[in-house]
Amino acid sequence: MRFRASDVAAATNGSLVGPDVALDGVSFDSRSLRHGQLFVPIVADRDGHDFVASAVANGATAYLSARGAIGDAIGGASATAIVVDDTLQALMNLARVRRQSFDGTVVGVTGSVGKTSTKDLAWAALAAGGKRTWANERSFNNDQGLPTTILNAPDDTETLVLEMGMRGFGEIARLCHIAAPQIGIVTRVAEAHSDRVGGIEGVQRAKSELPEALPADGFAILNGDDPRVAAMTSVTAATVVRYGEGDANEVRISGVRLDELARASFHLDSPWGAVDVVLGVSGRHMVHNAAAALACVGIVGGHLAAAAASLRDVTLTAMRMQIDRLASGATLLDDSYNANPTSMRAAIDALVDLPATRRIAVLGVMAEIADSEAEHVAIARYAVERGVRVIAVATPLYGLPPVTGDDAATLVAATLDAVGSVAGDDAVLVKASRAAGLDRVAKALRDDGV
Repeated sequence: MRFRASDVAAATNGSLVGPDVALDGVSFDSRSLRHGQLFVPIVADRDGHDFVASAVANGATAYLSARGAIGDAIGGASATAIVVDDTLQALMNLARVRRQSFDGTVVGVTGSVGKTSTKDLAWAALAAGGKRTWANERSFNNDQGLPTTILNAPDDTETLVLEMGMRGFGEIARLCHIAAPQIGIVTRVAEAHSDRVGGIEGVQRAKSELPEALPADGFAILNGDDPRVAAMTSVTAATVVRYGEGDANEVRISGVRLDELARASFHLDSPWGAVDVVLGVSGRHMVHNAAAALACVGIVGGHLAAAAASLRDVTLTAMRMQIDRLASGATLLDDSYNANPTSMRAAIDALVDLPATRRIAVLGVMAEIADSEAEHVAIARYAVERGVRVIAVATPLYGLPPVTGDDAATLVAATLDAVGSVAGDDAVLVKASRAAGLDRVAKALRDDGV
């Protein structure tokens, strides 16, 4: 969305220092910033103000600042400053104001598992169904990422799909205050960040902040097969549309089948018609995410058949149920972006659904979950009972001797050694919370040609 520096100053109660330039979106990363954007220096582990000079050199025509104008630091280069008290709060205020001028539809997506995949599927389905659609890149689902997504949406956008993350109470409510969604999707309630909210009941309460925020003329798309999500019917004023395999769901999945890469096909009945769906992504659990995405299409009046057809070719955010063939012919299932007990079980189920004579799960830590040791041991048991060999990486929590290394390179090398030589009829799952960095293991498996 295009706007001017004076618009930024007005929205953020900031002071304009320099000419009133036109701006073409925002960025908080000086490295990937595009020419003409507003640079937003975030103060976190590193102070983004230290990168104002780099941002201006890379094409920023204005920047927010809580330090005042930083003219000396940018070596005389031309850039306008908008001086504010707090740059992150200013970013959120600016996005809130811009949202008020957006007359399209905003869809909020949250849940303990599946929210990024559902966001990706909804983006593809809505676009194919005839709506000009914009959504978060990757998992830009927090106080920085969601406002940035709103502010970078093209001017002709008709539908915004906004993933909303949660690490504590009040965060989704704050994101809803910025985004004002008319449609909300809740995928699942599970043990993700549960240690921050007092267990799974706290997760349910935190996720409920999305349906609670919806207007009376809005729609809450709820997973009717998850009792904790279905119970959110009682907290929303919006019209509830439930999806799932149970007969009581308004959007009902039936006839699920899996191909040789665990990609599902199924039949969907809905208030807007019936369609047959073939997914291009692996994992039986993806049928629920696809059903939620297609419910969005129906609600906004999109073309349901075209939307369903598009899901055959959809591409998910990297490291999300990503299947690759290794040089040996073995199958790699890279789900290394994040993990909690529910998503772990789903990924192990997908591994078991793959045709293979040997199945290996390379597992790292599941972070920020309550009763962590018991949950890890339960996952290891779940895998072994299904004939899966578990390799624990850098954590003893699974109750198995872990692969260890003094640094990332040696840890990856030790993990590859533990996996050993894989043949064409083997399948390997790599999964952990993002902090474990097991994406490096998945990359090494691909690059080393094992």
